[in-house]
Amino acid sequence: MASPAADAPLLTTPLHERHLALGARMVPFTGYDMPVQYPTGIMTEHNWTRASAGLFDVSHMGQAFLVPDDGKHETAAAALEALCPADILNLKPFQQRYSQLLAEDGGILDDFMVTRSADPGHEGTLYIVVNAGCKEADYAHLQAKLPANVKLKRADDLALVALQGPKAEAVLSALAPDAAAIPFMSYRVFDIAGIPAHVSRSGYTGEDGYEISIASDKAAALWNKLLDDERVKPIGLGARDSLRLEAGLCLYGHDIDTTTSPVEAALVWSMQKRRRE
Repeated sequence: MASPAADAPLLTTPLHERHLALGARMVPFTGYDMPVQYPTGIMTEHNWTRASAGLFDVSHMGQAFLVPDDGKHETAAAALEALCPADILNLKPFQQRYSQLLAEDGGILDDFMVTRSADPGHEGTLYIVVNAGCKEADYAHLQAKLPANVKLKRADDLALVALQGPKAEAVLSALAPDAAAIPFMSYRVFDIAGIPAHVSRSGYTGEDGYEISIASDKAAALWNKLLDDERVKPIGLGARDSLRLEAGLCLYGHDIDTTTSPVEAALVWSMQKRRRE
């Protein structure tokens, strides 16, 4: 996993001031100044997410789009399938999938989420989310390997928050009724309390929940609005790690890396039948 230079100044997410105001303990993580925990502590945050709804700032992750020149899903899918083992071609509009970006020898460069757009005028576009510590290397790899007719468009102007836990649906539905109807591993676009958002029913805690992509300048307003609900508490990176570990989810750079293939990592379930064959 690529690591930022030790002497490089730390980057911040659009929610940095909110973390400080909430008394978060901040630590360097993949080149960003991030909250590892809030005053109640990691165990309390872990248990709160399992029982109610936890709110995570994951804006340090890399968001980007793969845009085919001809606007066809088949073109973007073929380009990405040359670099990952998942079936991208048969992704349905609005559908999301987990996969891995692979090196020539089958080692894992990163794992990522990919979504097939169904937005008017963007039907052929694929939306990807990659890990923070790998995103610059991932983008360079994609730029070098994508065919000329598929462009990588970085979305550095977007923030990303995750609302996770058994009460996440009730919390988000109170602000945006359409949230309840989103199937698992799918997305929809709608306003949350007047804020335009790309909302997927996914996450990395083992709980039901959502990942919400919004414009960076709207992130603090959405964060505050979600925290207005007494069922929601802010959760730091410490509990995010313990939650995914308890759920048996891989962390890139720890459980998987360039020395590990998806088969060795027991990730064959993420390779659909067409690609396995």
